Parts: sequence; structure tokens; C-alpha cells
Amino acid sequence: MYVDRGRELSIIFFLVLLGIVLAVFAPGFYNARNASDILVNISYITIAAMGMTAVILTAQIDISVGAILAACSTVAGLSAKAGVPIPLVFLYAIGTGAAIGLINGLLVAYARIPSIIVTLGMLTVIRGVIILVTGGSWIYDLPANFRTVGTGSTLGLPNPVWLMLATLLVGAWVFSQTRWGRSLYAVGSNPAAARLAGIAVERTYVSVFMLSGALVGLATMAFATRFTTVQSNTGQGFEFVVITAVVVGGTNIFGGSGTALGSFLGALLVGVTGTALTFLRVSAYWEQSLQGLFILLAVALDVARKRGALNFSFRWPSSRRPT
Repeated sequence: MYVDRGRELSIIFFLVLLGIVLAVFAPGFYNARNASDILVNISYITIAAMGMTAVILTAQIDISVGAILAACSTVAGLSAKAGVPIPLVFLYAIGTGAAIGLINGLLVAYARIPSIIVTLGMLTVIRGVIILVTGGSWIYDLPANFRTVGTGSTLGLPNPVWLMLATLLVGAWVFSQTRWGRSLYAVGSNPAAARLAGIAVERTYVSVFMLSGALVGLATMAFATRFTTVQSNTGQGFEFVVITAVVVGGTNIFGGSGTALGSFLGALLVGVTGTALTFLRVSAYWEQSLQGLFILLAVALDVARKRGALNFSFRWPSSRRPT
């Protein structure tokens, strides 16, 4: 299994460089409250990015995650207002995400429809259903115990950050240490060879889309619980931010390589860059432009590496191989 650490090191270098610029021109950036806000703001992005990493590792894509976040937030908000116990509220949200992911996965794996088409269609369907269910209205008056999850803290650290760290650690372990996790690299590198090696390729596709949907549902715990309302347009553009974090973090858009840590660093880069622009008094409109630039550079590097022009990869020591 090949692991590209070059992208991760590049992100760290860029963050250090940006940190020096901020220290000179915006020293107010450095305070505990700002650091906490950045981590909270990227918590739900990182959680969803773990699922997107699994999808892209298999050379697929899921652009419905923004709509799934809206669906899960709507389910969570309506359930909480109806008096459903909070643990069940989040199980409903995770189940909703997993169910939508299952449909995506089945269409990709067995109907053999390109994933970008399937998830684009699902995005449109979900947005339409949300409008039908809510009438386009926002969900107000969420109960206090619902918001406590997103606004509370444990041992001095915000709850969304704990949730992000737990998801990151589990994701890193699954991708590197489990048979299923290692099979994702094989499927993304060469589906035909993976099938000959005994890997159920179709079931792998279904499982990664289900995981992506379920983790978007989990991300609801770090997102919707921070606000007093659930908006009907929740999650618009979220898919772009998540894909940016994953691809910039080193997950090859063509599949076969990537890490959980890289996706986290990509999310951190997105979060720090956006906040840095504010402190440097640069228009917020530049944030999306920079994200687009990050993606273009990342994909260009992937294309160059695939053609053999660049090679930043090295073999990560492991005695086990995907089977």
C-alpha cells in the first residue's frame, strides 16, 4: 500500500508560512478562542471528509453530501421538536444518511451508473423532498438539550471537537489497519485486479457510500446542534468544501491513495485560510476562489504523478496486503 506524505507535508509547510504572515500582519489571530472556533468550524467538515475519503479512495465521488446534511439536519430538527429523546434523534439522522448512501451505492455498484450522475440526481431529489416536507420554512424553537450537544464542552474542549477527534482516530485505524480499509486502496487502484484477489468490488462501493452518508448524519451532531434553527437551504456548497479538504489533503481523485490525516489537514487548511482572510482584511469572496485554486493544484499534481512526471509516494511498511 502506497501512502503519499508529500501532500501532508506541503499543507503543514503552507500553514506554517501562513502563520508567520499572520504573526506579522494580524497578531490578534493568535488566541485560544479563535483556535477553538476554527476547530469547531471544521469539526463537521472533517467528520464528513472521513466518509468522502473512503468514497474517493475507490475512485468514486459523492456530490450529494450537502443535500444529505440538509436531510439529516431536517430529520434531527423535526424529531427534536417532537420530543424524541436526543440519542434517538441522532440515530435517526445517522440512519437517514446511511439509507440515502445505500441508494447511491446500489445505483453505482449494480446499475453501473457513474457516481457523479447518481449523486447529482440524488442531490436534486433530496432538495426537492425537503421543500415538500418543510414547505420551504425553517425549523425554529429547537429544544435546549438539542443545542447543548453542539455548544457544550467536556474537559474544556468543545463537544464537536471531541467528536471530530474520535472520528479521525477511528478513520485512521480503519483505513490502515483493517482488511476492509485496505481493500479500498486495491479497488481504487485496479478494480479488476481487486476482484481477482477476492475483493467484492460491488459490495465495497455500496459500503463506502453508506459510510459516507452515515458520517454526514453523524456530522449533524457537530453542525445542526450549534444553531437555534435548521434552515431549508442547509448544506449548500458543503459538498465542495468536503471534496476540497479530501483532495487537497492528498487523496488521489483517481483513487488508490490517501489518508485520514491528510483529509483532516485539508479541512484545517480550509478553516484556517478562511479565518485568516478575515484577520488580514481580505474580502471573504476570495475564500471560494482559493478553495477552487487548491483543488486545481491538487488535481494537477495527481495527474502529473499518474503520468510519472512526479512521484512523491513511498511504500508505507506493512506486512499485510489487501485480500
